[in-house]
Amino acid sequence: MNVTETKLKGCFIIEPRVFQDDRGYFFESFNEKQFNEAVGAEVNFVQDNQSFSSKGVVRALHYQVGEHAQAKLVRVLQGKVLDVAVDIRKESETFGQYVAVELSAENKKQLFIPRGFAHGFVALSETAEFFYKCDNFYNKEAEGGIIYNDPTINIDWMLAKDTLLLSPKDIELPTLENAIL
Repeated sequence: MNVTETKLKGCFIIEPRVFQDDRGYFFESFNEKQFNEAVGAEVNFVQDNQSFSSKGVVRALHYQVGEHAQAKLVRVLQGKVLDVAVDIRKESETFGQYVAVELSAENKKQLFIPRGFAHGFVALSETAEFFYKCDNFYNKEAEGGIIYNDPTINIDWMLAKDTLLLSPKDIELPTLENAIL
């Protein structure tokens, strides 16, 4: 696998080694030993999640705080998304900055998002199946979020604003300045 650290410390793009022939392909999507060596941390994933979205659906920007914070390893099983990680570690020199990576079933890339980041994505294809591993269990009382169009973060979601679809809950999220971190 090829592992590249993004401009945000601790956030990595992972490209698996794919073995392809006339029958199809095979790749190892996760190997705990290789993964932990690559990211330089002991990450113990405890929960897998999967979502299905139509084109233009934005699921963003979510995180959990305190002892319930989560690291995530995300990938796309079908379709294509723009995946976004925002550094919300107050002590970080890249606080408020983001990385955006196109993840697809075709490119098979994954993004590792450590604790201390808000995360979201938009479906760029007609439909997309999104899969992610978490290193901590979901806790409703610890959930937080930042509005997808926060002007200080200024994320380019790659689709026209009037085509984006958000849940009522995500439309009401605060700006980074007003978020509980």
